[in-house]
Amino acid sequence: MQFSGKVALVTGGGRGIGRAIALRLAREGADVAINYFRNRVPAEETARDIKALGQRPHIIRGNVGDVDDLQAMITSVADHFGGLDILVNNAASGYNRPVMEQRVKGWDWTMNINARAALFGAQTAAPIMADRGGGAIVNISSFGSTRVLPDYVLVGASKAALEALTRYLAVELAPMNIAVNAVSAGVVETGALKHFSVWREDLSSRLEDIRQHTPAGRMVTPEDVAGVVAWLCTEDASMIRGQIIVVDGGFTLGF
Repeated sequence: MQFSGKVALVTGGGRGIGRAIALRLAREGADVAINYFRNRVPAEETARDIKALGQRPHIIRGNVGDVDDLQAMITSVADHFGGLDILVNNAASGYNRPVMEQRVKGWDWTMNINARAALFGAQTAAPIMADRGGGAIVNISSFGSTRVLPDYVLVGASKAALEALTRYLAVELAPMNIAVNAVSAGVVETGALKHFSVWREDLSSRLEDIRQHTPAGRMVTPEDVAGVVAWLCTEDASMIRGQIIVVDGGFTLGF
């Protein structure tokens, strides 16, 4: 198991893509801290599955959009396990509304959780990782960072900022032997789709349309994303730095 003896923190690790990432890292031998903010039940379920895989889970509540909370959470995880090797910034939120309906409060909330957390989380995690010889940070983005999607203006802007941060972090943390990259997922069938009004109207037909227009012949699964995230944390990927790896089965190539 390639992550034996390693410690990982997955923000928003109880559900969807975050859950799949947490389980994949555990399956590869890592002990995994699962962050949640509002709903503890999915985090507990993920923790039970990690334990069943023979690894140590740790559930920790924290609002990654609050810098003090974020930094205290990372420090607490490192204290609990004795260090930190992998940080996956997966937690995301946002106000899905048209441009003319957006408000300052929504901008701040979305940017703080989706982008600012990656910067200040890295500030806290980097010295801890360096003490163990280095590590890996993977940020979860989406193709809305470069493509215009309905009601996605705030999340799209925050993901674009996240991708820019990925490049800067990759360069500045490289001397600490910390590899920083991002994974941009295509449309993944998770509970998050219910937050989009355009998806709620006719979800099944829209998903089928995506399948038909995906060269790979199927939609991306959370496990597809998790596999790439895990690989980016291995030595085999150590020379990949500051890259945005698109995992969409070729879907966006046809746009």
